[in-house]
Amino acid sequence: MIVRVAGYDALLLVSFGGPEGPGDVLPFLRNVTAGRDVPSARLAAVAEHYDAFGGVSPINAQNRALASALAVELAPRRVYWGNRNWAPYLPEALAQMRADGVCRVAVFVTAAYASYSSCRQYREDLAAAHPGHLQLEKLRHYYNHPRFIAAQAEQVLSLGDRLADDATLLFTAHSIPIASARTSGPSGGAYPAQLGEAARLVAEQVRESSSWRGGFEVAWQSRSGPPSVPWLEPDVNDRLEALAAEGIREVVAVPVGFVSDHVEVRYDLDTEAAATAARVGIRFARAGTVAASRSFLTMVRELVEEREDGRPRVALGTDGPSHDVCPLGCCPGRVSRPAAAGREADCTSTALEGKT
Repeated sequence: MIVRVAGYDALLLVSFGGPEGPGDVLPFLRNVTAGRDVPSARLAAVAEHYDAFGGVSPINAQNRALASALAVELAPRRVYWGNRNWAPYLPEALAQMRADGVCRVAVFVTAAYASYSSCRQYREDLAAAHPGHLQLEKLRHYYNHPRFIAAQAEQVLSLGDRLADDATLLFTAHSIPIASARTSGPSGGAYPAQLGEAARLVAEQVRESSSWRGGFEVAWQSRSGPPSVPWLEPDVNDRLEALAAEGIREVVAVPVGFVSDHVEVRYDLDTEAAATAARVGIRFARAGTVAASRSFLTMVRELVEEREDGRPRVALGTDGPSHDVCPLGCCPGRVSRPAAAGREADCTSTALEGKT
């Protein structure tokens, strides 16, 4: 039974998904790379990263915990969860909401930044799976929300003695093609700009709350495209080597581009980047992701409430709060596809539009 409240009936947690056993790995990777003609040898090489963790990505377990915590935080609204690439899939979640009599839904995506793969593609997934009854409204980007910044700063500060006073904070995020970075956001360049702003804001809070006085910068990780296609640089491993050459001996990696741990965090940072740091003589530590921290849960509730009752939309820094509704054509993909929870012209029908 749906308990009607003055606002949303439910929240839909939307995420990437990940395998939960050895037999899931290659099917999952085929889902991720569908339509991109990735060679089987490349998939097999990536599968080895998952093999190091028993074929299990931590992301689904963390999202289960997040969904459970949000169900308490947002009660009496119901919380549903759907993934792009692995069970529970988005179509199943949308079908269940329709069966349950849900009408108006706040959509929370576990990606804080604007780009095709972190925003528009999820909206396309929602449109493709839409049952034609639900009113979907995607919550805004939250890279500069005070509680997101606080949650990530808390993870850095929780390192305690492993956060040396002169350590370099190396903020990391998934690299994307430069062409995609240029078209991210309403006017382009949003993905790297927003990550740079989040890094600055987190570093500022860490500096204010500790004796840390080192430098900070952004590096990129987990590149997956062909060498002929330019992607955002520098790669985190290349940057570690360069920092060592500059005499830096203390580095803390801060995966500010990730809400929860992926294999890209556990392998690319905890295994690969840590090995690079050891090889070049750098003492290396990694801050946690925000996952289901108290600050992060409160942020999600505040994002829901600001859309329900028009309370002030808060943000740190100079960018101001992000848009509530993605502008027409924002973060375009290579092929134009309908996208839910946006402007009417982006959608297949007004049923997909959501409140604008």
